[in-house]
Amino acid sequence: MPIFNWVALKPNQINGTVFNDLNDERVLQELDMNDFEEQFKTKAQGPSLNISTLKVKAVQKAPSKVTLIESNRAKNLAITLRKGGLSIDSICQAIQTYDLQGMSLDFLELLHRFVPTEYELTLIRKYEKDQRPLEELSDEDIFMIKFSKIPRLAERMNIMTFLGNFSDTAQLLMPQLNAIIAASISIKSSTKLRNILEIVLAFGNYMNSSKRGAAYGFRLQSLDALLEMKSTDRKQTLLHYIVRVINEKYPELTGFHTELHFLDKAGTVSLDSVLQDMRALQQGMELTRKEFMRQDDSQVLKDFLKANTEVMEKLQTDGKTAQEAYESAVEYFGENPKTNPPTMFFPVFGRFVKAYKKAEQDVELWRKEEAAAKEVESNPPSKQEPKSPVHKVKRQQMDMIAELKKKQMVKEPLIYEGGDGAIEDIISELRNQPYRRGDTGRCSSKKRPVGQTLQVTSDISL
Repeated sequence: MPIFNWVALKPNQINGTVFNDLNDERVLQELDMNDFEEQFKTKAQGPSLNISTLKVKAVQKAPSKVTLIESNRAKNLAITLRKGGLSIDSICQAIQTYDLQGMSLDFLELLHRFVPTEYELTLIRKYEKDQRPLEELSDEDIFMIKFSKIPRLAERMNIMTFLGNFSDTAQLLMPQLNAIIAASISIKSSTKLRNILEIVLAFGNYMNSSKRGAAYGFRLQSLDALLEMKSTDRKQTLLHYIVRVINEKYPELTGFHTELHFLDKAGTVSLDSVLQDMRALQQGMELTRKEFMRQDDSQVLKDFLKANTEVMEKLQTDGKTAQEAYESAVEYFGENPKTNPPTMFFPVFGRFVKAYKKAEQDVELWRKEEAAAKEVESNPPSKQEPKSPVHKVKRQQMDMIAELKKKQMVKEPLIYEGGDGAIEDIISELRNQPYRRGDTGRCSSKKRPVGQTLQVTSDISL
């Protein structure tokens, strides 16, 4: 028969699995396998094999070595120990003394996954009770036995993780709390912002009074609608008009955004996550104090508590201040702090400030364009002055032609525009050739043939 390429389980891996209750021998006895062999036999089919005999041999050859942990878990532990590059005794000593210098924080976090379970502890106790030698165990099993001997192992590892992460976490939380405090206080105490909102309320009530009635306030999201309301000619928004009014009537309100601080930074802070991290730090500090009371000879815990107790107290104070300041600011503007996190509340003001600045730039540009247009209207260019040298030459030619026509009509009345096109020939000749003052006297008044050159007397001046 050909080989079926599957991944077989070892005899010690089927305990507690579905395969432990399966009986494939019964199935083989119920089926006629002759047809199967005929359909799937190889070209060089040998005699049939006794499956029961093979299973017995496999069981007899199975290793009798005892394992205390599951095989995949043992493989992962072996990989982790190789990454750490430390001996079993060094690891246990570092955990017992809270030594983060001898063992990295990353390696410690990997070891968290291998804290012995209750089932594994039961197997370890049974193995020790039977007084069986350690030589029968793998390196991973030996590690688990020594690992389980550390007092309060899980608590020690959690405290070590807290000690290693405390400084970075505190430095991450402090700027976020400061941003929430500064932004909340600034928008609540800004007189200019309050007056601008008053102007917006006035315009809104004026527009809606005939249809909806007067309002006493509005949701902050209504500030976005200032950009959507267009004038009749569609050239400006309601915000543009309000900016014009403020520039003309209330110039002291311009630059109101200088009173608002850290809006962008505060708009990225998840206050709930910050407060949750604060509570985790507080719990970690409490566990560290309790552990130090049990083991007051630990210099590592003593130094940590001495250096970071005040830091933790300041974080707690700032966290409480940030929460109170934010809730007060949100309620001050008529919003609900439970449904309006900082990531929704502060960006409303941020968008309004940016839109207001853009509207100011537009209004200033329009003002300059209007001023330039008025200046052009008040000082129009002179019509007598030519606009360019080409225009000046053409103007001179037109004046000369008009002068010639006038003299021809007065001094040579016999020349008329007729069928021979004398006048048109003269004009064409003058346009094609530059004007020259004649050397001879006045030309004869006789009618010239078509194409004859006209000589102009010297008394004609341009």
